[in-house]
This record gives sequence, structure tokens and C-alpha cells, in this order.
Amino acid sequence: MDQVNETKRVGIVLIISAILVGLFVLWGALSPSSLDRAAGQGLSWMLDNFGWFYMLVTAFFVLFVIVLAISPLGSMRLGKPGEKPQYSWYSWIGMLFAAGIGVGFVFWGVAEPVLYYFDTPSGFTPETPEAAVAGLRYAVFHWALHPWAIFSIVGLTLAYVQFRKDRPALISSAFYPIIGERVHGWLGKSIDILAVIATCTGVATTFGLSALQITGGLSYISPVPNTVATQVIIIAIVTFLFMFSAAKGVDKGIKRLSNINLAVAAILLLFVIIVGPTLFIAESFVTTLGGYITNVASMSLTMTPFIESAWLGTNTIFFWAWHIAWAPFMGIFIARISRGRTIREFMAGVLVVPSILAIIWFTAFGGTALSLEIAGAAPIGELVMNNVELALFATLGELPLSTITSFIAVILILIFFITSADSASYVLGAMTSHGSLNPSLFSKMLWGVLIAGTAAVLLISGGGGLSALQTASIIAALPFAIIMTIMIISVLIMLGRDYKLEGRKRRKKNRKEIKEEIREEMYEEMKEEVMEEMKEEMYEEIKDEVIEEMKEEMLDGMKEEIKEDLKEELDIEQDNKK
Repeated sequence: MDQVNETKRVGIVLIISAILVGLFVLWGALSPSSLDRAAGQGLSWMLDNFGWFYMLVTAFFVLFVIVLAISPLGSMRLGKPGEKPQYSWYSWIGMLFAAGIGVGFVFWGVAEPVLYYFDTPSGFTPETPEAAVAGLRYAVFHWALHPWAIFSIVGLTLAYVQFRKDRPALISSAFYPIIGERVHGWLGKSIDILAVIATCTGVATTFGLSALQITGGLSYISPVPNTVATQVIIIAIVTFLFMFSAAKGVDKGIKRLSNINLAVAAILLLFVIIVGPTLFIAESFVTTLGGYITNVASMSLTMTPFIESAWLGTNTIFFWAWHIAWAPFMGIFIARISRGRTIREFMAGVLVVPSILAIIWFTAFGGTALSLEIAGAAPIGELVMNNVELALFATLGELPLSTITSFIAVILILIFFITSADSASYVLGAMTSHGSLNPSLFSKMLWGVLIAGTAAVLLISGGGGLSALQTASIIAALPFAIIMTIMIISVLIMLGRDYKLEGRKRRKKNRKEIKEEIREEMYEEMKEEVMEEMKEEMYEEIKDEVIEEMKEEMLDGMKEEIKEDLKEELDIEQDNKK
């Protein structure tokens, strides 16, 4: 009966979320301008009224994961006690990077620092050295600790409930310690539906952005036209390629592509650092790292209540909401590949390593673009303002071997696109298949085609549809931010209980070991005492036996001597008589 209910529950989540996404896409296809207008109004309302909440809750997420990692709870394992990690460190980091956020690095790595050089944060003058420093710092700020803290909270919670508590891979599973069996009711369904919708809209937006950048790159280095038709063809090709990867599963498909992509990204990054303005990049890295560490707290908790400035809402708060909208997708996938790691290892891999990569990537690519812009060597700023998807290729075009590196960049984006599609189809398949860690190939294919179709329809209908979809996913982030806050309470309850239980087990084990040691010591002492007593007794016995034997030997000897003497005397007497 439970299995029947579970099947029904997952079916309802699938049906309702698919209908809602379908209606939304239909709206975007038929009237993209009205959808864009409505979504824009919703976004403005959300940013105006809840911007403070986004700033506060995101800063809290960062503080929470850092404190959790260094606390005694950091030794807890995302799995059964003693379980080993499922993937090597390199493969794990590669999948983290390629799962979806790598697309953001490639897309915004050049564009964001240059954009902030012209459209500066409050308190900076555009097109000044200070604006360039601030541009790099805020670009890193938007892609380093904060987004990965958001992803890690969902990933950590879901990994713990799946592999430690044997719950299904559903967002609602994280709330079992708080609401109990009600996760199977309307409340749990609502949470899962919201997560599916946020994932669909966020991933479809990424599909569209990736298609835009690939088409823009191809048009920059070849005669391929930068048109909607080309973008739709790119989406169709990627969908066809991702099906092969999905058929291989996580271990072979996503893992292999992620390893390849990490190597390709490293080659492109090293090329830019070596061939580009190396000294400028090195100095920018040190300056950006120092500025980020020094100002991360103030940037996290600074708003502009005394001046009219839309910059914070359209940039920092916008990115925080976007990252929260991505949290269900990234969290479920990160959980899937993190089995067997301790919380401390998990946080090091999910929080620290990508943050360091973000600083290196943005200072290398963004620093190179800023160097070209400031020196007047290339109009990077003009491209960012008009065709942001061309910024990376315009920067590479000013360096040696531009045709080759631009082609490599297209391949990099293409593989990121495929791994994102593969990861997204896996996550959505899991969310609508009983929370299974191995969803069926059919469910993965279904969601892959639906997402690709969504992106293609909105691209055909015009940019308003795609931007409206992105805006809608950000609006959906508001209730999910509240869900994540409750999720923290849930995971703390689970961790606290299990840590106490493990503590009792450790103390019991320690007591048992101490008892064994004492028992062994007592045994050895008693053994030594018994041996000493036995030695003494045996010595006395042997001594008595030796004395008796000596006495007998002496008596026998004396008897023999007496006999011999008597015999000799008798012989002498007989001789005398003769």
C-alpha cells in the first residue's frame, strides 16, 4: 500500500509541475511581451520588498556552512559510519564544476567585471582604476562563497537524508524530522512541485543562454549566422548528444565529460594567463583576493537605504535569487555524487575549491578584458553592453592563436551544455521517480526533451520569453529561500541526534576497550604471579627430588663400596688360610 501511495504522490508532482511549466511556456510562446512585462513587475516588487531578506539570508547561509564545517559536527559522514567516498577527488570536483555553474563562469567571466567597470556599484566612479578593482571584486563576490554556500546547504541536507537516513532523493525528504509523515501529504507535494518548477525554469534559461553563447562564438569565428534558427539547431544537436551521455549514467556519462571539461577549462585558463597580460593578471589576483577577504562581510550586509540606487537589486540581489533558484537542481546533483564524504570534506570541496577557481577564472579572463578595454585595444565594453555572449570571444580574439582558442571555448561551452543537460535530466528524473538515485532512461530523456523544447520555443518567440523565464525562476526563489532556512533547522536536528548517538557509541566502545585493556593487564599480572608461584613450587619439588635422588645414589654408591671392601677382605682372609 505504501508503494502505491508513493507512486501516486510522485505522479501528482510530475503532472502538476509539467502542467504549470507547460502553461508558462505557452504564455511565453504566444505573448512573450506580456509575460516579460508581468515577470518584470513581479521581479521589481520582490527586489524592492525582499531585497533585504535575500542579503541577510545569503550571508547567514555562508556563516552557517563555515561554522558547521569547523565544528565537531564536521566529522559526521554523508553516509553510513565508515563508508568511503564514491568518486575520486578529481572526478568529484570536475562534476561539481561542470554540473551547471561552469556555464556561469564561462558566460560571465569576461562580461561581469567589464560591465561593473562602466555600471559601477554605489560609491564608485565609472571608468576609473577604482571601478576596475571593484568590478573584479564584485564579480568574484557573486560567484565565490555565496552561491556555493547556497548549493551546499541543499546538497548536504539531501545527501544526509538519502545516504544516512535512507530517504528518497526529494526536497521534501529533508523536512521529515520536522513534519514527519506529512512529507507524504499536500505539504510535501507542494515543496517538491516548487522545486521541480524552479529547476525546470532555471535549467531552460541556461539552455537558452548556452545556445546564445555557442551561436555567438561560432558566428564570431566562422560564417555561421547568429540567428534564432542556428540557436535552435544547436539545442537540437546538444539534446541528441546528451542522450548518449544520459544513457551511460552518472558513472560513465557525466563523470567522463566532467573530467574532459575540467582539463579543457584548465588548458584555456593557463593559455590566457601565460599569453595574456600575465603580470596584470597576477596583480589583479592578489588585489582581488585581498579585497574580497577584507570586504566580503561588508559587501554581504550593505544596502543603500539612504540613496536611490538600483544597482544592488539588479546585480547582487538578482544573483542571490538566481543562485537560490538553482539550489534544488545543484543540491540534488551534488548530493548524488558526494556519498561517503565527511561534512568537512564536503564543505572543502563544495565551498572552498570552487571559490578559489572563481577568483582565478574571473581575474584571468575579466582582468584580461579590463586590460584590453583600459588600453583601448578592443571595444570589450561596447560588446558587453550590446551582445554579452560575444565578450569571451572578443577577448580571445585579441590574443595569439585566437581561432584555435575560440574553437576550444566553443567546445568547452558545448560540453558544459551537455553535462548541464545530463545533470538536469537526472535530477528531474529523480524528483519525479520516487526520488530514485537511478531514474529510468525514459524519465531522463523525457525531461531533457521538455527542457530543450522549452528553451527553443522561448528563443523562437523572442528574447522577452527567455528573459521572462529567467525572471520567473528568480521569483520562485523567494519561497525556496524560506524552505532552505527551515532545511537548516531540519539538518541540525538530524546531525545533533546522530552526533549524540555516535558519541554514546564511542563512549561505550571506549569503555569496552578500557575494560579489555584492564582485563588484559590483570590477566598478565595474574599470569606472572601464578608463574612465579609455580616456579617456586616446581623449584622446591625439583630440589626435593634431586636431594632424594642424590641420597639414593650416595647410598647405592656406599653400599657398592662396602660390598667391594667386604669382598676384598674375604678374599684376603681366604688367601691367608691357604
